[in-house]
Amino acid sequence: MSQSISPTALRRCHWVGTELSIAYHDREWGVPIRDDRTLFEFLILEGAQAGLSWETILRKRENYRAAFDNFEPGVVARYDQRKIKKLLGDAGIIRNRLKINSAIENAKAFLEIQKEFGSFAEYVWQFVNGRTIKRKRGAAVKAYTAESNALSTDLKRRGFKFAGSTICYSFMQAVGLVNDHEVSCFRYNQVGE
Repeated sequence: MSQSISPTALRRCHWVGTELSIAYHDREWGVPIRDDRTLFEFLILEGAQAGLSWETILRKRENYRAAFDNFEPGVVARYDQRKIKKLLGDAGIIRNRLKINSAIENAKAFLEIQKEFGSFAEYVWQFVNGRTIKRKRGAAVKAYTAESNALSTDLKRRGFKFAGSTICYSFMQAVGLVNDHEVSCFRYNQVGE
């Protein structure tokens, strides 16, 4: 009979501390994503997080899903002034006009990338040659890399907002383009391609 390991006994990345961050870390962070809707969700949430903690975004994530029509880019791209006003009044999300407007503009640019490449996943994974970049033993976690610089530059060229290199690197970590789990973390060898 096998014994199960208590979730509190597992070694995790140092930034994990709350129940919400444990669930996110253990189930999602760094898992390679090739689903366009989910990639769009993370792109918008990473932009919303600028200047805030990821914990704040995690607490508001379900509200974001409801407010932003489950992050369907085709729907978000058609938001009008009435919808923007409604979003600015929604206490369940970050009520920042620039971030809300950027989500709409990013949705439009996202759809253009889908037309050009067939999918956003096809586009974004090319920045890591189709495979997860795994942090080497002893290497420090970076705020940005050459790959996130390249992604940021190209996204901005295509009209994306809130797409600086640091935001892009956080996005890359979240969706598994990069595996930045600490080597001692139980997830280090579980995620990636």
